[in-house]
Parts: sequence; C-alpha cells; structure tokens
Amino acid sequence: MIIKDLKNCVKFIAGDSTILRELLHPDKADLHLRYSLAHARVKPGKTSYPHQLKSSEVYYILEGEGTMHIGNESADVRSNQAVYIPPNTKQYIQNTGINDLVFLCIVDPAWRLEDEEVL
Repeated sequence: MIIKDLKNCVKFIAGDSTILRELLHPDKADLHLRYSLAHARVKPGKTSYPHQLKSSEVYYILEGEGTMHIGNESADVRSNQAVYIPPNTKQYIQNTGINDLVFLCIVDPAWRLEDEEVL
C-alpha cells in the first residue's frame, strides 16, 4: 500500500511558475500508473506561465478562483470544478481571487520534463 501525505512531498517551483508538490509519479515509486498526480498552488494576483504539454492534463480546483486559458478560449474556474486540457495546447491559469488558487494536476501519460514547453 502506498499512501502519500502532502506535507511530506517536496515543494518546488515548476517550470510554469506554480508551486508544486508531486504526489504520485510512476517514475518515482513502484506504481502501475500511466498518469502522474501533483498538487499545485498559485498565489493571489499571480499567473502561471503559458506552456503546453505533449500529454493531456486535468486540473481539479480545490480552493480559490481564477481564469483558465486554453488555446484561444478562457473561462472562470472555482473550487469543485474539473478542467480538461488537450495535449499540445497552450495553457495557463490566473488567480483572480484574494486567496491561493489550489488544484490537483493529473497528467496522462505521466509528466516528463522533455514533454513540457514553456512558451
């Protein structure tokens, strides 16, 4: 059984400038997964850098509010919403609230540095 506690996951600044903690990644544990799962945070008034992945991605908003930009579209997002991001699509998220914007990132197939391009 594998159980990960967020407080024990190393915090780092991702290439898109979000504060990230990897929860599950098949390259970092004996996991039979295609996807990776991370916890992300964007501070109030901040925006992640535009970027694109070769993988598809899902953001599940846990706390806060913001504006999600995918390709030429944008929409307001808030807690308890899931956002699908197609592969090879420019994306970024802006925190428009007064509190941290907190969300889970599911990347399938699992995130790899060489599969991400910051634009």
